[in-house]
Formats: sequence, structure tokens, C-alpha cells
Amino acid sequence: MEEPVGVLVGSLAEIIGVTEFTLGLSFCWLGAILLGVGFHLQDKSYAPYCSAVGWSFLGLFFYLQSSHFVEISDPVLVIMTAGALPAGIALGIWEVRNWDLAPESLVWLRGAVVWSVIPYYTVYSVPVLNMAFVSFTAHSTEWLLEFAGMGSYEVGLMRVDLTEGEVLASQWEGSKWILTEPLGESGFFVPFSHSDGTPVSVSFILACSGLQSMIIFIGAIYALRSVSWKRKMRALLIVVPTIHVLNVFRNAGIVWLSDTYVDWTFLGIGMFDFTHSYAAKFASLFAMFLMAIALFDILPELHRHILRILKPLIDIFEGSDPAERSS
Repeated sequence: MEEPVGVLVGSLAEIIGVTEFTLGLSFCWLGAILLGVGFHLQDKSYAPYCSAVGWSFLGLFFYLQSSHFVEISDPVLVIMTAGALPAGIALGIWEVRNWDLAPESLVWLRGAVVWSVIPYYTVYSVPVLNMAFVSFTAHSTEWLLEFAGMGSYEVGLMRVDLTEGEVLASQWEGSKWILTEPLGESGFFVPFSHSDGTPVSVSFILACSGLQSMIIFIGAIYALRSVSWKRKMRALLIVVPTIHVLNVFRNAGIVWLSDTYVDWTFLGIGMFDFTHSYAAKFASLFAMFLMAIALFDILPELHRHILRILKPLIDIFEGSDPAERSS
């Protein structure tokens, strides 16, 4: 049985005459713009309604990605993306129920999401930026592996994974400034190999760059309206380089383990899938948790907003009166 929401979106794309990829990306940008209106024009009477629709569109966009993560057997991202649609609808309802006086923390959440989504999907949608991040990540990993004496590796030429096959980026006929066609699973990627030319079963794509983790913190920090830019920059100077360094170590570990223990399996899961989809994911989430705790000392406002956003969930588990939760 096919997933009904995806089928409905596919039918709508066919009626409009666009690809599902284009329609899905349109949901993302439309949702971000509407949330941006809710954040930057929060005093306008229409701000909560724009935000409510924006949450729903963004939730739908991320939900549509869940089928891809099911295909590649990534349980963490399956749960996160599949839960995006109900979460978006719930936030939309919260917006409407508080339309007359939106809580400060809800306004912060609008801005945090907007300024996380826009930078990431700008990089994703502009091929020259996408390829630059991929190349920088791959070369950083290569440098660390060789510096640590873990082998001699080479970064291959940038390639593009198209629906009909792979081509070198230099031979790709698409626009370098705006992505106008759906790409394959790998998108823009660079292969890795040993210095003698022997291929390594690991390639680098945009998702390997750690950009997702960076922009979550960037958006959350930028949206703190009551915080001075000096404090914001201090926090960003701690977060962004730290995430990059940790991500390079993560990538180097995945490459080395996958290349060294080629035949290792655990419950039918190979070394690459185990390190990439399980061990590295949980380690990354734990590192982000620790980083958030460290940031709370610099930006206690961030801590306060997060606790207020989580309060409805805490109230549900504690069995508080629903009427109290809506306030």
C-alpha cells in the first residue's frame, strides 16, 4: 500500500505540471516565507495565521522526505521526518489558539526555524554552493586521515548523481546557480579513494558537511531578539567551528572503520551502515545536547525559550489540565 500523503502530493504535482521534487521544494520555501512573516512582522494581525500555514507546509515538506530515509534504512531520520507533519499541524493549532497574544517563545521558534531552513536550502538549491561545501568537507576529512596516519587517501572529481546516471560536474549541463531538476540520492558528491587509485566505499555529499547541525544553532541564536549581537557572535564562534571539527572527526572515523573492517557485520548491518546510520547519529545528537548545555551559560534566554516550547509536552506527560496547556 502506497503512502497516501505522498500519492496525493504526486497527483497534485502531475496536475500542476511540475515534478514532485519541485512541488516539495516549493512547500519548503513557501512555509519558510510564511514563518518569516510571522517572525519579522509578529505585531501584524495576520502573523499567527501565516505562521500556522507555514508550520503545516514545512511539516509536509519534511514528512515527504521520510520515504527516502525508509529506502536507505535510516531509522533516526525516518522517525524525525515522519513526525514532522503532525508536529507542524500541532504548532499551527497552537499558533491559532494564541492568535491574540503569541508567546514570546513561540515567536522565537518561528525565527529559529526560518533562519535554519533558509540558509540550508539556499546552499542546497545553489549548486555552486552545494559543491563547495561538499568539496571542503571531503578535503578536510582527507587531511585529518593523513595527518593522523590512518592511511593515504585522495579526493576524486566532483560528480552529479542524476536520475539517469552519474556524470562529472564539469560535464553536467544544468545551471550552476539554481537547481532546476531533481537529482539522484547522492546529489552532488565526491568519491574517495586510496592514493594508489583503489576506491573506498564512501562518498561525500552535502549531508556529510555538518551543515544541518550548524544551521540549527545559527537559527536558534539569530532568533534571540533580546540578545546583543556581541553575545550572539560569541556563541556562534564557539558553535560553528566546534561542530565542523567534530564533524571532520566523525567523517574520518566512518571512512577509516568502513575501509578497515570491510567484512564486519552486526545483525546483518555492515560497518558503514552501523557507523553512519546508528553510532555516528547518536554520537552527533549527544554532542549537540552537550553543546546546547554549554550555550545555556552564555545565552540563558535560549534555555528559557526551549523550556517554554517544551512545556506543553511536559504538561501532557504530567497530566495537567489541557486548558492550562493552551495558554
